[in-house]
Amino acid sequence: MSYNRTAWRQDIHPGLLTDMYHPDAAYISWLNGRNGVATFDLYTRKAPFDGSYLLFAGLEQALEFIRDFRYTPEDLRFLAQIRDYHPGFLEELESLRFTGDLLAMPEGSIAFPNEPLLRVTAPFREALLVEAGLLNAINLATLIATKASRIVYAARGRRVSEFSFRRAQEPFVVARSAFIGGCSSTSFLAAAYQYRLLATGTIPHALVQIFEDEQSAFEAVARTYNRYTLLLDTYDVQRAIHVAVDVALATQRELGHTLAAVRLDSGDLLNDSLLVRAVLDEAGLAEVRILASGDLDEFSIADLLANGAPIDGFGVGTHLGVGAGSVTHGIPGGFLGGVYKLVHYADTIQDDRPLMKHAPGKATWPGKKEVYRVGQYEHDVVALEAEPAPPRATRLLRPVVRNGVVLSGSLPPLSEIWELAQRNLQSLPECYRLLKDAAAYPVQFSRALENLRKELAHEEKTENGA
Repeated sequence: MSYNRTAWRQDIHPGLLTDMYHPDAAYISWLNGRNGVATFDLYTRKAPFDGSYLLFAGLEQALEFIRDFRYTPEDLRFLAQIRDYHPGFLEELESLRFTGDLLAMPEGSIAFPNEPLLRVTAPFREALLVEAGLLNAINLATLIATKASRIVYAARGRRVSEFSFRRAQEPFVVARSAFIGGCSSTSFLAAAYQYRLLATGTIPHALVQIFEDEQSAFEAVARTYNRYTLLLDTYDVQRAIHVAVDVALATQRELGHTLAAVRLDSGDLLNDSLLVRAVLDEAGLAEVRILASGDLDEFSIADLLANGAPIDGFGVGTHLGVGAGSVTHGIPGGFLGGVYKLVHYADTIQDDRPLMKHAPGKATWPGKKEVYRVGQYEHDVVALEAEPAPPRATRLLRPVVRNGVVLSGSLPPLSEIWELAQRNLQSLPECYRLLKDAAAYPVQFSRALENLRKELAHEEKTENGA
């Protein structure tokens, strides 16, 4: 589970939120006395869903993880059982806390492939041991926030509610990230409580089925609530909408209760919504909204609206909750390929060097870097830390942790993150928001960074006799 100590599980052990090779590698560095100051970049090589951009999320969880990182006595006993670590190494882990620095884009930022989202600088073992926890926090949250932003874009201003609790692998992360991406509400009550989100829902088919007929079920709902929503597709939509209208008009006269919306959850959503809208309008119920749900994603929503479906709001569950792609449209999904790569290491004054990985297709960019946005999405520039900022550029990486302490202002309220995200999405040019065939955003690398990369590549070939 993603690190969220205030969610439904309180037994998370931050020190164990690693892969097995992290403490193993830390042990080797301990045995060999290698614990210089290391800098790692966290970034992704491509945007999810074959899109152009990422909506950055998960920083709050990442910072909570950094702040709370430690090994409990129980953790150390477990490690001693599965590996024959030297007692001195376990003693170091017992007192280990993150003491380094972290720079990050603000949560809610628009980011693009190959530019650092986070930059971590700390003693090697500290920086290494927090790798998996940071990736876990950022990968899923950014994936879901980006997916939600695509769905909301497809909805063209109509409300989208997140309905994915029953199928989401990390429901708290999904609800929070979906809100950042623009969803107006969640069906998941615990997340609504946790994050102070709007909770919404209608009625299940099962409630309709326990009454002797649909009219009795609709009357029970209408009499219970001042404003209510009816579910039309338990049996037959064409019959149900007429029953709903009769119940709505009668209950309005008798009790003053209002039919606020009707929901379609299956079948031919386009033709059913057209039929329902016509019946409602003819009955003088033009203000009643039509809601749709049922295996929807950004592509099906876009198709419905392009074909004139008079739908006023959408509930999206599975495809949002798992960050799904689309087999029909050949769009991959389900993961964000965030990576965490060592780019600089300093053990002594003499051993202070930028580093790069040379693997074909996975070569990295060396050195401590900054990311700048020039103008209003003209292009981004990744440059070495010591270089001056480009003209008309905004620095994207901000200090959030210094000497192991989370800096004041680094954990803004969720409402502020939402506001920043929506402002950024609205200003992002349309060509980069397209659901298919979005334009590739220009991310440039400074000449000094290009030259450093070439120099290190040449040195590697020379050393290996290539």
